[in-house]
Amino acid sequence: MPTESASCSTARQAKQKRKSHSLSIRRTNSSEQERTGLPRDMLEGQDSKLPSSVRSTLLELFGQIEREFENLYIENLESSHSTSQLSQKLKTTYKASTSKIVSSFKTTTSRAACQLVKEYIGHRDGIWDVSVARTQPVVLGTASADHTALLWSIETGKCLVKYAGHVGSASGDQTAHIWRYAVQLPTPQPVADTSQISGEDEVECSDKDEPDLDGDVSSDCPTIRVPLTSLKSHQGVVIAADWLVGGKQAVTASWDRTANLYDVETSELVHSLTGHDQELTHCCTHPTQRLVVTSSRDTTFRLWDFRDPSIHSVNVFQGHTDTVTSAVFTVGDNVVSGSDDRTVKVWDLKNMRSPIATIRTDSAINRINVCVGQKIIALPHDNRQVRLFDMSGVRLARLPRSSRQGHRRMVCCSAWSEDHPVCNLFTCGFDRQAIGWNINIPALLQEK
Repeated sequence: MPTESASCSTARQAKQKRKSHSLSIRRTNSSEQERTGLPRDMLEGQDSKLPSSVRSTLLELFGQIEREFENLYIENLESSHSTSQLSQKLKTTYKASTSKIVSSFKTTTSRAACQLVKEYIGHRDGIWDVSVARTQPVVLGTASADHTALLWSIETGKCLVKYAGHVGSASGDQTAHIWRYAVQLPTPQPVADTSQISGEDEVECSDKDEPDLDGDVSSDCPTIRVPLTSLKSHQGVVIAADWLVGGKQAVTASWDRTANLYDVETSELVHSLTGHDQELTHCCTHPTQRLVVTSSRDTTFRLWDFRDPSIHSVNVFQGHTDTVTSAVFTVGDNVVSGSDDRTVKVWDLKNMRSPIATIRTDSAINRINVCVGQKIIALPHDNRQVRLFDMSGVRLARLPRSSRQGHRRMVCCSAWSEDHPVCNLFTCGFDRQAIGWNINIPALLQEK
């Protein structure tokens, strides 16, 4: 009888080891199935603080995980793949499945705490900026590339005043206008229930799915064409403006790489803030102090200090690798900056060397806004999403976006109105609409 070669003997031993390991896996998998394969009614009958809809979703997700593991197990029995390959597949499946569970709960929380309340439709081109009046009457303001600025009733969505004094797109005529308005707020109507819509699965929308939003504002909306004051010192597009504390001075930011500080009563230029190497993108003033922050395409933002009349200091913040799209003041001595490099950074004005928190996202970030009272940052993105984070960088929610609601193109700006009972967050974008949201902040912070 022929003698068995050493190579054949080695191969047979390896095969026996694989068989033994497969049997071990079979026994382990069987015991796992016994544990996870409990009757569904037994799991549903157990005492749980979870809502029934959430519990049902969780059971379904675990069922999917069980089926995926079962398919991998069968594949292992029928193939000659090594144990290491199986282990890697199990790890990949585990990560994907658990990530799916976490994402599911995040989406459920977002839908419950973030509700679309009102859409403000009337502009005929993209909306660059949105803001809420700081004094009574509290109205919503939007500025668009259609050469107009509109004031809206927050509760009814009705246009109250139309300003059409600019020659170019928004402030493309290189000027900033100050104008006075008087409005009569309409009687609020009952707000439609959006809970059913927000419960739908989110689906992506192409531009072909975008509804016609060309509906012009009502013909009875008064139009203002002549400004009270025109500020003329820039040599490029005026991209942003804000009031300095006290209301007697205003600051503007331009593509001519400068920011200008004006005396509102005389329209005279008080200071020209130079130093940025490229076009400015935004400017913001401190709510209680004579401080101004400007951001630029040169990847920096600058802090200008006018508290001492004899000294006008400037500090440069470097930390982004692309255009800084906005920088805003928040509580205490903090500034939050957003950038096209897909990050948001929180800075302490007393330590300019490095940020105290960094938020990394998957899309460029436009004009951010901070809910000062609750320390929540609203991030509008190029990819049509709006996300909410706290000041330490923890993600709280993503605003619902589906075929029926949410923005359908790039979201340009966000603005909080913390004390408003109906809408406490507003967003606007290139889809020519502004949206009012009701954010249940206590519910978000509770899930943190």
